[in-house]
Amino acid sequence: MSFFQEPPRLGNQYDDDALLQSYLARTLPEDLRRALTDEFRELGALGGDYFYRFQLRDRLNEPELTQWDAWGHRVDHIEVSPLWKEAEALAARRGLVATAYEQKNAELSRVHQFILNYLVQASLDVYSCPLAMTDGAARSLLTLGNTALIDRALPHLTSRDPATAWTSGQWMTERTGGSDVGLTQTVARQTPEGWRLSGTKWFTSATTAQMALTLARPEGNGPGGKGLALFYVETRDAAGRLNGIQINRLKDKLGTRKVPTAELTLDGALAIPVAGLTDGIRNMAWMLNVTRTWNAVGSAWAMRRALALARDYAQRRVQFGAKLADKPLHMDTLAGLEAEFQAGFLLAFRAVELLGRMEAKAATEQELLLQRLVTPLAKLTTGRQVVHVTSEVAEAFGGAGYVEDTGIPRLQADAQVLSIWEGTTNVLSLDTLRALAKEGALEAFFHEVEGRLGQTRDAGLRPCVDAAQGALEHARAWVAGAMEDPATLEAGARRFSLTLGRTLELALLCAHAQWCLDHGHGPRSKAAARRFASHGVDLIQPAASLEDVRLLA
Repeated sequence: MSFFQEPPRLGNQYDDDALLQSYLARTLPEDLRRALTDEFRELGALGGDYFYRFQLRDRLNEPELTQWDAWGHRVDHIEVSPLWKEAEALAARRGLVATAYEQKNAELSRVHQFILNYLVQASLDVYSCPLAMTDGAARSLLTLGNTALIDRALPHLTSRDPATAWTSGQWMTERTGGSDVGLTQTVARQTPEGWRLSGTKWFTSATTAQMALTLARPEGNGPGGKGLALFYVETRDAAGRLNGIQINRLKDKLGTRKVPTAELTLDGALAIPVAGLTDGIRNMAWMLNVTRTWNAVGSAWAMRRALALARDYAQRRVQFGAKLADKPLHMDTLAGLEAEFQAGFLLAFRAVELLGRMEAKAATEQELLLQRLVTPLAKLTTGRQVVHVTSEVAEAFGGAGYVEDTGIPRLQADAQVLSIWEGTTNVLSLDTLRALAKEGALEAFFHEVEGRLGQTRDAGLRPCVDAAQGALEHARAWVAGAMEDPATLEAGARRFSLTLGRTLELALLCAHAQWCLDHGHGPRSKAAARRFASHGVDLIQPAASLEDVRLLA
């Protein structure tokens, strides 16, 4: 019994990522790419070595809630894991939020910021959760233009000093539901001290944040989303006491267990309206726009991490007389996953590019329409891909992929949140339909896909172009017909949206592959495009019988 299996190892997450190298060479001006290389390489080293090893050591440390002190005082203190404490300082110093708001690289500032996060977040136990909401809160305050709150909070939300940096929560989900926030029951009452909120928030992520944006219904307002208002809440007062907030319990979740997700009672929490006393859901959309982009990029870095470990393990694991890396079936499986990852990466970063152009006021009218559509498409499409990829990677490790102390099961458990958080696949499919209802949105999407396909000249990519064009035409015909029947349109919204998402992924992958061939980056992305096309991008099916649906569901 002398055999011990070598565990997988990671290298520098910048140097080892061929897709990232080619993407940056294509997307950034050469002088900017060179100027940022050292920063990227440093974070790549931290993500592949120090923080990855820290993550494995820190596996069993989870947030702990202490509700009462020894003398019976209610304290509601949450102690986060050692890794999270170090991640908090890293995030501030490295500008993992601030980079987007410093705008040193104009419309490419978002690409810069998200690459930094892509390189290190897979080793930080989902510290991306509070950062996404912090980023979303900063963007919401700036866009909604409440000068007093901007002056108060923005310097903290975008600080590079760990001593002054804040994170933000996003408190929307109540017992009535997470998707239909129009049912929110939290009440806002005006008092001599200001607005006070009363109600229960069933699911609040990153509850250790210094502030939050939340929804409540001012007394006297009507029902539904129109009657809600968006409020700013600081979680503690100057003395460090909780601001009318009680932490009932931490949630026992499948994954993202390092994230201190709590159920809260608001008992007269002081709050400030952000933008009037109505239209809270519409005003919260600015936060969702950013957090959904984080979600898509999070799917990309989770797929990248899973595949990096699986590829290294295939070089170390010997079965039936040969390394897994020499087994055609095993490598064929990994090749299919790599194709899904490359497509998802390019779609996620297309959403990043459009967000950056919108914020820098460099976007055309067509790009603004495209951004509104691509954001939910990127989130829902990559959210499905990451669940598939991490599940397959766990299986690729065999029994080791099911044993918690290898760290592999966490990849799959944490990935599952990405198809749920910030809107499930079905909810985002309906959001896609709403985005398409805006005049010119569908045309902007078709123009984007056709423009990418038009850049593709290599004969070996011709079947990929044909597959994308065929799916695009099918989608165009389907939605035109389905518009006549609301039930058919809603029932098919998921397959339609995934078809749009995967078609755009294939178009982006084709154009990137052509660029790589033209600029000496090799045929790897061409192989990914061909494999991705073989997986299928057109998921639209003939309308199912509503009676069959009723019987089966």
